[in-house]
Amino acid sequence: MTDSVPDPCVVVAVPARLESARLPGKLLADIAGKPMLQHVLERCRQARGVAAVVVCTDSDQVRAGAAAWGFPVLMTSPSCRSGSERLASVVEQLVAMAGGLSADTLVINVQGDQPLLDPGIIEAMVHQFVALERPPVLTPVYPLAADKLHDPNVVKVLRAGDGRAITFSRSALPHLRGVPPEQWADHTTYWGHVGLYGYRADVLAGWMALPVSPLEDLEKLEQLRLIDAGIPLLTFVVDQDCLSVDTPEQLEQARALAQP
Repeated sequence: MTDSVPDPCVVVAVPARLESARLPGKLLADIAGKPMLQHVLERCRQARGVAAVVVCTDSDQVRAGAAAWGFPVLMTSPSCRSGSERLASVVEQLVAMAGGLSADTLVINVQGDQPLLDPGIIEAMVHQFVALERPPVLTPVYPLAADKLHDPNVVKVLRAGDGRAITFSRSALPHLRGVPPEQWADHTTYWGHVGLYGYRADVLAGWMALPVSPLEDLEKLEQLRLIDAGIPLLTFVVDQDCLSVDTPEQLEQARALAQP
């Protein structure tokens, strides 16, 4: 996705909770002969400019699998409420693995349920981190297709003119007054969220001190805690989403797409 990638201190961290509420055990579900999590980790390892790809989990089963595939593992508490909290709980170890300092290390949070992840998105995030002089948080967005606009399983982003994320929602934003919802996509670009976060490590280290956001609880979207706390999330545009597997139907879709 980028021709050349600068070389800041970068670690990709994959929070891996085995007991997903909507699709338990999905991280180890078979896709084209490999567990889904293994696909994710191997795609992350293809990205240039990354010092380490690390699994952060509370599962001994996930730990054993990741170690067998050749990836380092950090064990975390089962009480972590989100992927970001899981990474924040071990951020000092992640910084050490990147070989940097907290204020200049990029920790990229990759979801463990994106088996078709384009490694170029990680490379683009590294490039943007340098080009924007190490912003607090970066996240990718993509132009949303009209048929996904009102799907609550697809997270939407409302963006300011300078690319900052104003808010995230499972509902379509903005609401177009006086226009039938099925015609909204004809009037403006809607943005979907790819679900990766690039944290400057010192910002991630402050996660535990942030107050829980009522919006975060209502929408079940962890990034709203940052919005409520006034921490800017800068967005950058990529061509398309990377399928996140949250339902049995999406798992079958991933299996079909992963076939050679």
